[in-house]
Amino acid sequence: MAEISAKLVKELRDKTDAGIMECKNALKECNGNLEEAMEYLRKKGLSKAAKKADRIAADGVIAMMVSPDFKKATLVEVNSETDFVAKNEAFQELVAKVLDLAYKRALNSTESITELEIDGDTFGNYLNQKIATIGENIVIRRVCTVVCGENEILNGYLHHNKKVGAISVFKFKDSKNASAIAEFAKYISMHVASMKPKVLSYKDLDSTLVSKERVAIAAEIEKENEELARLKKPLLRIPEYVSRSEITYKILESKKAEMREALKAEGKPEKIWDKIIEGQIARFIADNTILDQRLTLLSQFYALDEKFTIEQMIAQKSSELKDSISIESFVSFELGEGLEKKVDNFADEVAAQMK
Repeated sequence: MAEISAKLVKELRDKTDAGIMECKNALKECNGNLEEAMEYLRKKGLSKAAKKADRIAADGVIAMMVSPDFKKATLVEVNSETDFVAKNEAFQELVAKVLDLAYKRALNSTESITELEIDGDTFGNYLNQKIATIGENIVIRRVCTVVCGENEILNGYLHHNKKVGAISVFKFKDSKNASAIAEFAKYISMHVASMKPKVLSYKDLDSTLVSKERVAIAAEIEKENEELARLKKPLLRIPEYVSRSEITYKILESKKAEMREALKAEGKPEKIWDKIIEGQIARFIADNTILDQRLTLLSQFYALDEKFTIEQMIAQKSSELKDSISIESFVSFELGEGLEKKVDNFADEVAAQMK
């Protein structure tokens, strides 16, 4: 069996957020293979990677600029080493200049920004001077500029703490609705910033991912049920499916047939079956699309009114404005996403528990 080092345990913990001993045992089971250990933890319901963002602690700010006509918007992330420096006036001036430069040049990459001119010098030199003055390393981590096409409009949302921002782009037909849709786009961007969807629709999910997540979600619920059983509380039902991509027309028709038989057995009047079944099918889909609700914007329940999904909210807005409205894309930045601060004495902590 391969030797399980503290460094390898730390790497697995960073990737999964599982406990130290859980990571150690997984690596032992998988003979030190990191990828296999990650999958082992997922199948056991022990991986907490989906919650990993909750403990990310990189500092700096997200900044956003939206044009007055809601046709162009830019998001930037600028990282600093400490939150103290992120509140520094010189740092904030730097962020404002980065945002202005990215917006005017419609930048979507940080690669060429250092060669651009600012205040009569290259941006690279300007940044180095700021780093020397402020006394911390500063990184222009990412930038995104969205420009609308024909019959499109956008808006964005930047949280007051400047740690998360989002932009949403909508397509529509009637120009008189532009202002109302721009306002709607702001609220959808607020939802995106809050709920953090990864893709627009279940159609954008990879089938391999769906298969893996079905196993992980089942393990996760089984783990929760162990605790619920201990507390003598009702157990959670493990869903048959986790994504709309798995629920075929044939499956839906089969479910409707089952529902009709149940209603017939209950003695419900046949004239009301269709209405009842419509609600039951909607519930069936909601109960069997957990992955979609976690990862896809259209399937998520609206943060400001959880009775409706985003898809339903867009349909309502289309009906209200007598227009054909659709969301074309979205982008969101969360400060420090994928980055972590150094954890002091973590190696000592791991080594102590490995003995």
